[in-house]
Amino acid sequence: MVRNIKKAAVLGSGVMGSGIAAHLANCGIETYLFDIVPPTVTAEEQAKGLTLDHPMIRNKFAHTAVQKLLKQKPAPLTTKRSLNLIKTGNLEDDLSKLSDVDWVIEVVTENLEIKQSLFGKIDNVRKAGTIITSNTSGISINDMAEGRSEDFKKHFLGTHFFNPPRYLKLLEVIPSNDTAPEVIDFMKAFGEDVLGKGVVIAKDTPNFIANRIGTYGLLKTLQVMQEKGYSVGEVDSVTGPLIGRPKSATLRTLDVVGLDTFIHVAKTVYDKTAGEEQLVFKTPDFLEKMVINGWLGAKSGQGFFVKKGREILELNLQSFEYEAAKKLQSAAIEMAKQQKGLGNRVKALVYAQDRVGELLWNVLLPTLVYSAELHGEIADDIVSMDEAMRWGFGWAQGPFEVWDAIGVEKSLAKLAADGQAIPAFAQGLLDKGFSHFYKEVDGVPSYYNGEDYSPIVKNDKEIDLKRYKKEHGVLKANSGASVIDFGDGVLLLEFHSKSNSLGLDSMQMLSDAMDLLDQSDDYKGLVIGNQGKNFSVGANLGMILMEAQDDNIFELDYIIQKFQQGTLRIKYSDKPVVAAPFGMTLGGGAEVCLPAAHIQATTETYMGLVEAGVGLLPGGGGNKELYMKHIKGLPVGVEIDLINVVTKVFEKIATASTSTSGEEARDANFLNFTDGVSVNADHQLYDAKQAVLGLVKAGYKAPIRAKVPVAGEPGYAAMLLGADGLLKSGFASPYDVEIAKKIATVLSGGKIPYGTLVDEQYLLDLERKAFLELVAHPNTQARMQHMLVKGKPLRN
Repeated sequence: MVRNIKKAAVLGSGVMGSGIAAHLANCGIETYLFDIVPPTVTAEEQAKGLTLDHPMIRNKFAHTAVQKLLKQKPAPLTTKRSLNLIKTGNLEDDLSKLSDVDWVIEVVTENLEIKQSLFGKIDNVRKAGTIITSNTSGISINDMAEGRSEDFKKHFLGTHFFNPPRYLKLLEVIPSNDTAPEVIDFMKAFGEDVLGKGVVIAKDTPNFIANRIGTYGLLKTLQVMQEKGYSVGEVDSVTGPLIGRPKSATLRTLDVVGLDTFIHVAKTVYDKTAGEEQLVFKTPDFLEKMVINGWLGAKSGQGFFVKKGREILELNLQSFEYEAAKKLQSAAIEMAKQQKGLGNRVKALVYAQDRVGELLWNVLLPTLVYSAELHGEIADDIVSMDEAMRWGFGWAQGPFEVWDAIGVEKSLAKLAADGQAIPAFAQGLLDKGFSHFYKEVDGVPSYYNGEDYSPIVKNDKEIDLKRYKKEHGVLKANSGASVIDFGDGVLLLEFHSKSNSLGLDSMQMLSDAMDLLDQSDDYKGLVIGNQGKNFSVGANLGMILMEAQDDNIFELDYIIQKFQQGTLRIKYSDKPVVAAPFGMTLGGGAEVCLPAAHIQATTETYMGLVEAGVGLLPGGGGNKELYMKHIKGLPVGVEIDLINVVTKVFEKIATASTSTSGEEARDANFLNFTDGVSVNADHQLYDAKQAVLGLVKAGYKAPIRAKVPVAGEPGYAAMLLGADGLLKSGFASPYDVEIAKKIATVLSGGKIPYGTLVDEQYLLDLERKAFLELVAHPNTQARMQHMLVKGKPLRN
């Protein structure tokens, strides 16, 4: 059976349900969002003559939830266009519409009887083969399916999204005893390829994988904090990025989640376990007291932390008063920071003979031991457990990866010396003569399965560049970039400087890549992509500032010319060049992408020409390319209002606006509607390579060079009028207006008549001249210095 999901229904429009509906719509899936009919009408609704029979009232909960999607932060929608795919309704009048969907997701209240009742109604209207899933965070999947038809049971399973669904990668798929194997396989592939998730197969146990381990680790931390006398701030100062955990660390994470929500999750396991495990999941008294006080965390304005003015205060768990936040100070922390790599840093800290080491040993090791004890119970393999913690809780390393980093043998010896029990799974590793949970076997990454090592199975679309380079080598490289034979006649240009900032070394490697592409019949096209934290944050600002302060304008002129020549070569290459931007794609990073034959972005691509924020303007052709993209998007034969076009482009560049998603970059004309957006960022390089091959197969032809119509003096005047308005309203400084004048000069073509046709090089020369004039100005240099030191713009 060829299965596809074109239409879905989400039942329950709370924060989680509406977030899932938004994510499905972001992925292009037409989605119903249903909720219950309100039990009563409000006095205000009665005054308007509305009754419970009115459609506006009956669909109120779902309709209100959809409207909230536009206001929520972080934004659940990647573009307002996604709203067009969500249709609202209610669970009484609209259940029959479920006969028309391919997937129904239940996200109602966590009550077994309510869920079973709803599934009975769904069973009566669904068509055979429709997949039914529950987003439960802890209720048994098998219990929910009791009493349902055979076809329902075959197509029923859990799909546990993590909140917020757009941003958190983890999707736990939990089969029941009756789920058909092909349905499990389909949902895993669909989750990865269409929903962009990292999918793990979990067993039908309390809280599944991530919440089971993560909640244990959080509660263990609270226990140690109380027993050993650590303060709230001290705990968070060492359980965050220092050990590869999110910035929110431990207590701030609980504040964000909500203490009442956390207690509910913990109670799910507490009610279904016994003995020592159950004791860990018992809610601490101080946590219960905080909830009674209404101190629920971020949603109530206070929890473990509260903000007073500009100061963040921490809760003293003895006095229950707020006081200045503290941090653990330790020589071990400073020494650990000098270690190369996260694993070595954690190893140094966990064995440190001080308060830091005491805290981390007593928090991390029990969590590792607990994970080992759960192997086979909550998941069949350690890979799924590690991935669940990375994707669901934001850990840089899962528990077994941490264990390898700190040394399995050394840690077990210390546990034994402390008189603590050794988990059989970990001891079995050593007994078989092995030392690591992960290792390469005949060059293949593998994991310990309890007996031997099994190869780690990945989706074929996932490409690990580090491993690829290790296996295939590098054609050319310098400190800023590398050129790789990417297979199938495709080259890859990879940036790898700090923050992937672009300097002369990057531009040289771009030139080398284009030479290889142009001069060899072995290569059909080029992908520009990497797997850093961000695609590129722009030009090397420190280098530019240093050259400017040394008055090396000639050197800067050469670098800018090199950059402009590189982007022109990308644009007019006879062979297709595909850019693969993700994360921050700012300034020069965006300029590399704009002239490409195709852009393969990701859902989380944040693209913008932001140079005005540091007192500059785009210098690599970005002004001209964004302007031309706006013109190119207009219908042929329609008279173009150049002033309207140029003022829209001017506004984006002068205000340094940045898209908040790949789709929003499309809305802003950074992407064409023929460009692609990879929902799964792990598949982006694969998708980009396929885009190159697709263009080649379609008989790609380079664009024909043509002159560009500009708005001239009337356009310049219109742009300056807008900048003056921002100045008078207080949204721009006098120097902002000076920068705006330079941008306006470039975009308009200068003091020439409206509609004049000019060469691209003419606009590039204007751009380069304006860039050099700005970079020499003391105000611009002050802005650059401030950004480098403070990490935020200076408004001078």
